[in-house]
Amino acid sequence: MPSAVRFGVNYTPSEGWFHHWLDFDLDSVRADLDSIAALGLDHVRVFPLWPYFQPNRSLIRPRAVEQLGALVDAAGERGLDVNVDGLQGHLSSFDFLPAWTRTWHRRNLFTDPDVIEGQADLLRTLAAALAGRPNFLGMTLGNEVNQFSAGPHPDPDRATAEEIDTWLTRMLAACEEGAPGKLHLHAEYDATWYQDDQPFTPAQAARHGAVTAVHSWVFNGTAQRHGRVSAPTEHHAAYLIELSKAWAADPHRPVWLQEVGAPAPLIPAEHAAAFTEATVEHALDCPDLFGITWWCSHDVSRDLADFPELEYGLGLLTNDRKPKDAAYVLARAARDQAAAPSAPATRTTALAVPADPSVRSRCAPGGDVFEAFFRLTADGARPTTVLDSHAADAHHLAARGITEVVTSDQVLPTPQGGTRS
Repeated sequence: MPSAVRFGVNYTPSEGWFHHWLDFDLDSVRADLDSIAALGLDHVRVFPLWPYFQPNRSLIRPRAVEQLGALVDAAGERGLDVNVDGLQGHLSSFDFLPAWTRTWHRRNLFTDPDVIEGQADLLRTLAAALAGRPNFLGMTLGNEVNQFSAGPHPDPDRATAEEIDTWLTRMLAACEEGAPGKLHLHAEYDATWYQDDQPFTPAQAARHGAVTAVHSWVFNGTAQRHGRVSAPTEHHAAYLIELSKAWAADPHRPVWLQEVGAPAPLIPAEHAAAFTEATVEHALDCPDLFGITWWCSHDVSRDLADFPELEYGLGLLTNDRKPKDAAYVLARAARDQAAAPSAPATRTTALAVPADPSVRSRCAPGGDVFEAFFRLTADGARPTTVLDSHAADAHHLAARGITEVVTSDQVLPTPQGGTRS
């Protein structure tokens, strides 16, 4: 029997947002978790803010670690497993980096030996503190840490792909040292798949860690180009899941849709439930899906200033813990999946994608690979992807069940008056 796809949420505390670690109130956390568990979800992803947990390179605050343990225990009491982000440096447009890495102590997050050791110490400490708890799933290194490594960040910590590879290996090893055998992974925003000069590469995303994580946000040009009701917008999460498989060494490597949400105004509040339903339906049609973790649990309070407008309304629940229509959609999908786990058929048609990461923008919205994938999708082909370097590899194709490989030139119409370049 197939395993049920996991359903959960990224936990955004209803009181104080992630600043709740400064005034930690376990009763408030318990009430939040009650409202999540009532939806029938099975896990949460939580975010200990790095400067609050490690304000000095040699100080990991014991009280903060105890509070994280209390949160994990409270989740377990409600039947919720927990994934923990470790180096929690970026959330909802705000950077959270400790003072010992910035300004007068400016050091590269990915290459400085002292910073690397400090990061490894924090990851190992958090993992070890939680290792004995049965509902602790494992560590994610941090939330979209690749945004620190290149533009459009205003002050990036530049690194080469080789240096990032070394950093990922070291950080994941620290997690394993702290909690052997748990599900440890890393997670980046979609520049990894779409941005030519990103040092975090698709191959790293698909080969480091226990599962591949994808974060799907349609404000990346998808909804702007194609509208809120379109194959690209409603299948964007499924596209990233299938795109990741081109670089995976394991033909059945699990993929975790670790972040996906309905951002206004591109997805208006009155359409959020329909968008949620379509996104989940199409993601569940992807083989080897590990889980779907919605962004996010609770709305950001209007008492908090300076968030981008869309951040205030992304919750499945209101700031006073009332479910929205999208919450009921996700709850129903979780219930149906638990009762009858999905077993989607193999995707036998593969679209060739460039193995060269310096041209990965071809896979981004507006690129020929992106547009060809959704032309196939609109035609009902259920495509996956394969690296162009594997397109003629019979053994690789057979291992993945692929029987047909097509290129974007074959799928897209030739522009009038000339040939495609």
